[in-house]
Amino acid sequence: MSEFPPARLLDRTTPPHVLTLIMITGVAALSMSVFLPALPVMADDLGTSYQIMQLSVAIYLAVNAALQVILGPISDRFGRRPVLIVSFAIYVLASLGCMLSTNVVMFLIFRMLQAFVVTGLVLSRAVIRDMLPPERSASMIAYVTMGMSIVPMAAPAVGGFLSDQFGWQSTFLLQILLGVAVLVLILRDLGETHPRGEGSLMDQLRAYPELLRSPRFWGYSLAAMFCSGGFFAYLGGAPFVGSEIFHISPSLLGVLLGAPAVGYLFGNFIAGRYSVRTGINVMILMGAGIFLGGLLLSISLHLAGLSNAYIFFGLMGFVGLGNGMALPNANAGLLSVRPNLAGSASGLGGALMIGGGAAISAFVGSRLTTESGPDPLLWLMLASAVMAVLSILIVIRRENRLAALA
Repeated sequence: MSEFPPARLLDRTTPPHVLTLIMITGVAALSMSVFLPALPVMADDLGTSYQIMQLSVAIYLAVNAALQVILGPISDRFGRRPVLIVSFAIYVLASLGCMLSTNVVMFLIFRMLQAFVVTGLVLSRAVIRDMLPPERSASMIAYVTMGMSIVPMAAPAVGGFLSDQFGWQSTFLLQILLGVAVLVLILRDLGETHPRGEGSLMDQLRAYPELLRSPRFWGYSLAAMFCSGGFFAYLGGAPFVGSEIFHISPSLLGVLLGAPAVGYLFGNFIAGRYSVRTGINVMILMGAGIFLGGLLLSISLHLAGLSNAYIFFGLMGFVGLGNGMALPNANAGLLSVRPNLAGSASGLGGALMIGGGAAISAFVGSRLTTESGPDPLLWLMLASAVMAVLSILIVIRRENRLAALA
């Protein structure tokens, strides 16, 4: 059992309350998708093309990945709490810059700075791993992400409504207000779970080779990368598919974009309920298999000429369901490889996951046209699902071999 005292809400002398962790991760998730229904409108308003505007997803993910490489070791060195405070302050200021942007270059610069909110995703996992062993941390991560998954489920719908009624800038005003609220919550509630580390920051960064030499770390990281890669491809391509191929309004597009988040909610519930019982490897394999099955069904219907907006987006619920089961367990797995380096492992694993997602998202955005239809998006998501299954099978095979040798 944990050596930490029970968490009490708004008491920073104790570890953070689960509500605080949900809010921290929720705002990070909201920043990813709340403005997506407005992308075509933003492109017109800022005088650029959709392909350039779509870079706001790919560039954001790329900066996310770069930040995760250094934020994890910094938090291992200086503690989780100060890193979260500074990062969310930057996020609030960057959101203000996005709202006031008058051209696409200005917007993309501030959008890159918004990526500091990824600290919420990275360090919420590290905080949980600070307090709990692997199986229990997988369950706790699942429950936290289940609670926050309501945010990406509702965010596109809210963003589409705000964009229709008040203009795209209102989606960033919402982020400012929520960022300030979470910053206050961090200041009042978040107790430190990781004492200041010894040595310099470079000593922490030198821990990376130790992680990179671990086949288990690579297996879990690649499983997470390819599972989430399908979702990031969806984020990069689905707004174009909905608006330019299926010709639906921003409000309806916002509702339909939330389909994977509905599946993610149920997937997190399953992971939270059964991860301890079944083990993290089995749960990852089941999640990746569901992800793969959903894509195969979607492609089959599309090739049969039966696809429409509701079928296309509805079947994306399987992407969310599979990710909801696989990702909490993959994250718990990579954190358990070297428990004393949980922050570094969370940062490096997250960088691999988000960096791969950035590359996939950018590639999808460059391939989609009205003539191509949704084909590039569907086939790339299918490839991600296949690679996710293969990655976790390699981990399972290695562990079985080690067990046999033992």
